[in-house]
Amino acid sequence: MKENLIVSDPKVMMGKPVIKGTRITVELILEKLAAGETPEQILEAHPRLARASIQAALAFASEALRADVVYPTLSESQ
Repeated sequence: MKENLIVSDPKVMMGKPVIKGTRITVELILEKLAAGETPEQILEAHPRLARASIQAALAFASEALRADVVYPTLSESQ
């Protein structure tokens, strides 16, 4: 069974999901990817991360978005 790389502890980063053993949030990884950084750039900037950590962050986000929730978006006229 694959070790869960994403953990949440109220004492670490206010309970945001982080990579196990770090204070690097899933949110930070997603923001960096959305800004155009490559996984290699993220790994270089955060030596404690492994490629599996980035993949785990993406998988966690994907699972979180599977919930039956409607996410409002801005219309083009706004």
